[in-house]
Amino acid sequence: MRLSREQVLHIAELARLALDEQETELFAEQLSTILDYFEMLNRLDTKDVPPTAYAVDMQNVTRPDVVCPSLSREQALANAPRQKDGFFQVKRILES
Repeated sequence: MRLSREQVLHIAELARLALDEQETELFAEQLSTILDYFEMLNRLDTKDVPPTAYAVDMQNVTRPDVVCPSLSREQALANAPRQKDGFFQVKRILES
């Protein structure tokens, strides 16, 4: 399926791209080739293929939650540039 110059310019406008004449021809050729591949995929018989969200089976790789010792408040605040009342003190970014 060959895209016309106008179709490529419309796609470029939607993508907010400014194309010169050479780029318009290049993208017309490249996008047409991509659409040809989709046409080949459309001809495949997929009625017995169940729909999936991923091409391969996915599984979560997580570890179990385990309680571990962590830093004390003093250790966590040891290198803080500013602290107040046992907390990190940062600049206000929102007006009240």
